[in-house]
Amino acid sequence: MYAAFWRVLPGPWWVRLLIVLVLLAAILYGLYFHLFPWVFQFFGPEQESTIGAG
Repeated sequence: MYAAFWRVLPGPWWVRLLIVLVLLAAILYGLYFHLFPWVFQFFGPEQESTIGAG
């Protein structure tokens, strides 16, 4: 699968590598700034810690 993806990318190997890095950065940006905060609103705020209560 990855070999097929690599073959369909245009250009020499360094252009392909640059395209893959940009795509990976875009995916990580989308996850970190859009998907994870959206999921956190369902799981995160309601959790309370009892550490230090005493």
